[in-house]
Amino acid sequence: MSYVLGFGEIDRTQVAIVGGKGANLGELSRIDGVAVPAGFCVTTEAFARTVAGAPSLTDRLDELSRLAPDDRDAIRAVSAQIRCAIEEFVIPGEVAAEIAAAHAELGAEDAYAVRSSATAEDLPTASFAGQQDTYLNIVGSEAILAHVSRCWGSLFTERAVTYRLRNGFDDNAIRMGVVVQRMVFPRAAGIMVTADPLTSDRTIVSIDAGFGLGEALVSGLVNADVYQVRRGEVTGRTIATKKVAVEPAPSGGTEVREIPEERRDEPVLTDAEVLRLAELGRRIEVHFGDPQDVEWCLDGADFRIVQSRPITTLFPIPVAADAENHVYVSVGHQQMMTDAMKPLGISVWQLTSRAPMRDAGGRLFVDVTKALSSPATRDGLVEGLGKSDPLLGDALRTLLDRDDFVRPVPPEDSAGAPPGTPGAAATLVDADPGIVTELIADSEASLATLKREIETRSGPELLDFIKDDIQQELRRVLFTPQGLQLITTAMESSEWLNDRLREWLGEKNAADALTQSVPGNVTSEMGLALLDVADAIRPYPEVVAYLRLVEQEGAAGNDFLDRLTEYPGGEEARAAITGFLDKYGMRCVGEIDITRPRWSESPATLVPAILGNIKNFRPGAGKQRFADGLRDAERKKAELLRRLRALPDGERKAEETERMIDRVRTFSGYREYPKYGMVSRYFVYKKALLREAERLVEAGVLRAAHDIYYLRFDELSEVVRTDRASAELIDARRVAFRAYQALTPPRVLTSDGTALTGAYRRADLPTGALPGMAVSAGTIEGRARVVADIAQADLEAGDILVTAYTDPSWTPLFVTIAGLVTEVGGLMTHGAVIAREYGLPAVVGVEHATRLIRDGQRIRVHGTDGYVEVLTQES
Repeated sequence: MSYVLGFGEIDRTQVAIVGGKGANLGELSRIDGVAVPAGFCVTTEAFARTVAGAPSLTDRLDELSRLAPDDRDAIRAVSAQIRCAIEEFVIPGEVAAEIAAAHAELGAEDAYAVRSSATAEDLPTASFAGQQDTYLNIVGSEAILAHVSRCWGSLFTERAVTYRLRNGFDDNAIRMGVVVQRMVFPRAAGIMVTADPLTSDRTIVSIDAGFGLGEALVSGLVNADVYQVRRGEVTGRTIATKKVAVEPAPSGGTEVREIPEERRDEPVLTDAEVLRLAELGRRIEVHFGDPQDVEWCLDGADFRIVQSRPITTLFPIPVAADAENHVYVSVGHQQMMTDAMKPLGISVWQLTSRAPMRDAGGRLFVDVTKALSSPATRDGLVEGLGKSDPLLGDALRTLLDRDDFVRPVPPEDSAGAPPGTPGAAATLVDADPGIVTELIADSEASLATLKREIETRSGPELLDFIKDDIQQELRRVLFTPQGLQLITTAMESSEWLNDRLREWLGEKNAADALTQSVPGNVTSEMGLALLDVADAIRPYPEVVAYLRLVEQEGAAGNDFLDRLTEYPGGEEARAAITGFLDKYGMRCVGEIDITRPRWSESPATLVPAILGNIKNFRPGAGKQRFADGLRDAERKKAELLRRLRALPDGERKAEETERMIDRVRTFSGYREYPKYGMVSRYFVYKKALLREAERLVEAGVLRAAHDIYYLRFDELSEVVRTDRASAELIDARRVAFRAYQALTPPRVLTSDGTALTGAYRRADLPTGALPGMAVSAGTIEGRARVVADIAQADLEAGDILVTAYTDPSWTPLFVTIAGLVTEVGGLMTHGAVIAREYGLPAVVGVEHATRLIRDGQRIRVHGTDGYVEVLTQES
């Protein structure tokens, strides 16, 4: 058992032995042309040997693992106790002897950097940068041993513990190695990232540089010189005024010294040095296989590399089949589900879609390169996507302004726009409710056939059956040309009404009021149906009290449906909830991911919404709400037609307008049905796949049924066919998914890694207003309720819901709120459609709304003009 390993004995596979920083340094020392200051690592075994047999430490670690990431006072207290205990442990004699011997062999009189190296540090999925401690210019064996203990203790700084809790790392499973490395006393030092930190462009190397030790930059004491290199040329150079530098102190450690005035505005590096350093960065990046965050120092004329770690904040790039430039558009921003998806969910969606679908970072993207390259399709694509989401349109226009990226192709070489993308012209259909009825009947008959036929399938036959059903029958009913024509008719008729009625009557967003309580909208009907569930439960106080207990216990109450019958009125309550689940139980948050738990699988998710409806509404509110919306829409229609007839050529204008209103009201409700039909089929597939997964568990092929979520559909098919699965692959996918959850997907992503989010570029807003997209007319003031989890929503009538996104599963909350603000969305996304139907002022696409608006603040939502004002502090 070794307590010390030299850099030459270490590579990247030994994270568990020397920690992330130590493993990366060992790997760096193996790269030709990369100079790494000599040193050694104190292994995690030394840490384990030192803290072994301390039951009080185990108890404290267990206590720490039970704390919530936001419980700062408790984290501070417990982590301080653990840190103090570790630093007071006496390092065992055999451990101290190995450290002292390695120190003497390198040079006992030299100065060293002593740096923490945790096993959950500098990983591809989590950097932990700056979470543990580093000590510089340490001289003498006693001082090195003391600082090794301090590094061990820094595993439990408040910031490190909080980071681990937020990222799902188990404190009991983390160990600490320590790097002891000969000090370099450089004239300059800094940080280099092999991708642009602002745009994520992988073709750019960005270098921050300052005089003296790099600690001045890391600690924020000085502004850095910033250099950018692209394809072997210095393309950017910002020279800062540098007043101080961190230098070694004569007695050990470091001190801050002033830089002479005549040197403060000098460039830290020459262009030749910048290019040489950038070339080193590229060499390191190629070796590790990912963009790197590199710490460097300039010792005389030589660059020395003292650390390299993956850049974990970069959004990954989809894998392309060729080396050409590619442009990818986020699916999640169109589907109002920007969370990471598991591999099975991604692959099922890819089987479903007809578009050229790619994935990266647990998200889906459509490759729109061909459509952007062709003059015949480019403008229509950008205009169509821009109408749906102005930020997306602006991002694409920004990219097209880069003449060097999207190369035009002759029309004959263009494959046209991907199927399903906005912008294509369509023939409008006259209003006929019978068309909608026929389409829904066809979809429901197809679903009934699926449910009947899938029951007899198992093994490879089941997987083949599901794949065929997705690509043939699901696609047939989902992408039926007639259905798409109805949706297009509703959208273009709505746009016609908004344009003409603004021109003729000065009426803004007139179609919003006209789409209240349209018939046949399965999503808005779902929200009203949950009001009916509340009506069925309201008369039984013991059932209501029991549901409140379920709400307090959270998901622990998922068996509550069976226990309901123990209370007076429980049979009626159970029947009401199960009746709702029979029609809507396949829905859930993030429902485009087949792996997400459905309401039927986790019915306790609905309890807060049911209790909110009981508290906030009177009996019969569902039917009354629909009737009120219908009456308001009819009044608005009559008013507009009356005003039009008073205009020159008024009869013709009124006749055209009435025809468009009829189209909107006849077909708008169908807009929500195809997705409802799709997730209905997804739930049938899911239940069948989980039955097969249980068989695999019983056979010892899988450890748990939900392991299939971390396999792509074709991989799952192979597992079913061979009865063999890789536990290592499943574990790696689980770790990757956890890392992906922390990433924010861009609206537009390019093959060089550039992430574009777009901007509104508006000058017509009040000072301090938050711009967004107007999707449902009206202005409303109220209390902002910032909600991240639908199961934790505590809403009262008149509140304004502020959240990252809403999909159909959020609709039950819409009956309570007075307005809506989301970070993601477009004119025809689900939240916008339901907001219009319920008559709720809504603004979507408000960047960072959940951070800029605090829970409890009073805000004003301008749903007609597309912005939000924050009026007061939280109450």
